[in-house]
Amino acid sequence: MTTYNWNDKHIITFKDKDLALETKDLHVFYGAKESIKGVDMSFEKNSITALIGPSGSGKSTFLRSLNRMNDTIDLARVTGEIWYKGIDINRPEVNVYEMRKQIGMVFQRPNPFAKSIYGNITFALERSGIKDKAILDEVVETSLKQAALWNQVKDDLHKSALALSGGQQQRLCIARAIAVKPDILLMDEPASALDPISTMQVEETMLELKKDYTIIIVTHNMQQAARSSDYTAFFYNGDLIEYDETRKVFQNASLASTRDYVSGRFG
Repeated sequence: MTTYNWNDKHIITFKDKDLALETKDLHVFYGAKESIKGVDMSFEKNSITALIGPSGSGKSTFLRSLNRMNDTIDLARVTGEIWYKGIDINRPEVNVYEMRKQIGMVFQRPNPFAKSIYGNITFALERSGIKDKAILDEVVETSLKQAALWNQVKDDLHKSALALSGGQQQRLCIARAIAVKPDILLMDEPASALDPISTMQVEETMLELKKDYTIIIVTHNMQQAARSSDYTAFFYNGDLIEYDETRKVFQNASLASTRDYVSGRFG
C-alpha cells in the first residue's frame, strides 16, 4: 500500500489573470466535523475548472459553499472568505438570493419544475417582475440556444418539461440557470445520471458556455475532467492537494497521490 505525505501541496497561482472567484481560508463544519480545511483557491474567468477526488473528499461541499448552498443544511457552518467582484459573499449581510443570480447552480440530477419548458426558463425572471412577453421570448430562445436545446424543443415550448429525456432535462436546467445571466455556473456532477450520448451533449454545451461564463464542475469521471476542463483540482479528506492546468494534472502531476488517483490506482 502506498503511503502519501498529505502535507505536500501543489497549487497553481494565477498571475496577470482575470479572476471570477476566490476563496481564502475556507472551512466548512457539519457540527463538530470539519469537512473543508482552510482552502485557498482562485478561478480564472471564462474557464472550466474540474474538482475531482474520492467520495467524501469534500469537493461537492466546497462547490456548494461557493454560492452558499450550505446555508440550507442544518448544523453547517462556513468560515473564511469567498471573494466575488470585490465583495466577500460569505458575510451575513449579503443578499443570498441576489448573489445566486450571479453564481448559478446545476445539480446532479435533472430537476425541472413541473411547468412547461417555457415556464421553467421564465420562472425566475417573472418572479423578479419581468412580464414583457417580447423580453421573455428572447431570453427563452437565447438560453435554450446556449444550452444546445433550442432546435429540439422550439416547437414544444408550452409542453411539460417533465416529458423531456434525462439529457434534455439537464440541458433545460442549464438553460434555466443561465436565463438570469449569471457570471459563474456551478455544476455538481451534472452528467452522472445520464447516458453516454447525453453526457457528451452536456460536455459540448459546457465548452460552448465558457465563452460567456466561468464554469466550476464536480465530477467523478476522470475522462470528463480531462476532456472538458482547463484546470483540475484534486481534493482529499477536505483539503485541496493539487491544482493545476488539466493537461499537467493528467499527464505529469506534481504529486504521487494525484498521479495515482487520476490513473485509478487509488480512491
